[in-house]
Amino acid sequence: MSHAKRCALFAVLIALPATAAEKVAATVNGEDITVAELDAALAGVPAPMTPLSAIQKRQQRIEALNLLIDDTLVRQFLRQHGAKVEPAEVDRQLAALAASQKTQGKTLDQYLKETGLTVARITENFLRMLQLAKYVEAQATEDRLRAYHEANRDEFDRTTVKTSHIVLRIAATASPEERRKTTEKLRAIRADLAAGRTDFASAAKSHSQCPSASNGGDLGFIVRKFQADENYARAAFALKVGEVSGVVETEAGYHLIWVTDRKPGKASRYEEVAADVRDCFEAELKQNLLIELRKKAKIEIHLKN
Repeated sequence: MSHAKRCALFAVLIALPATAAEKVAATVNGEDITVAELDAALAGVPAPMTPLSAIQKRQQRIEALNLLIDDTLVRQFLRQHGAKVEPAEVDRQLAALAASQKTQGKTLDQYLKETGLTVARITENFLRMLQLAKYVEAQATEDRLRAYHEANRDEFDRTTVKTSHIVLRIAATASPEERRKTTEKLRAIRADLAAGRTDFASAAKSHSQCPSASNGGDLGFIVRKFQADENYARAAFALKVGEVSGVVETEAGYHLIWVTDRKPGKASRYEEVAADVRDCFEAELKQNLLIELRKKAKIEIHLKN
């Protein structure tokens, strides 16, 4: 998932107030997300240049629902653990919103009517936004930011690696036995590569369940953070050119990764890239928070189509 999309997970999403009579799309720790809320979120998505297929529409709907689930998880976390926010801080945000509408020739009441929001809902949105900002601020100390820069020099030095992969897809609901068999198959392929019985491109064409298979598994160059799955990128940057990884698990499945090239970047000084360091630290902090919240959450999907 891209950096921009990861950041979007923490944006305050516009959502309509639920009523008991509305259909429920998902339930998160006992809190409902209605179909009306989902439709409102989708209404804000720019129309594509070409019409979407039925499958693409379904995928877009699932992605929008996942964003709403993530937003709900963060709201729940902040309700319980968020820092205290003074009413005056929220009032300033409301005043700024009213002022921005005025520059567009609109009133706050018109904005509320257009979005289906209430003052109470907007107030909560701003409260959670401010709490999230305070949460990040408390974590992003100077010492932590400097340590993050040191631990992720490949990112801030702009080093890139070129990779090819062989991926075997597996469902999130796959059994331990299915996972074991998939892992064993990749280990057997790796053994064939090590013994010279096949080459990586040929093995990718024969086994990889990715469109890149037709090109020998070539995925081109990647940067260290946010472009590829974190597990994939971490494994790739730990390899030398010409090395093949062991089995690496990501959200997409199980991989063998072959690093075919590496372009060292330019050594960076923290003071020169401090803004980038903070941005990356914040994005990863939020991403990791979501991962932990999802692990502990009870999420029920009711959406049928």
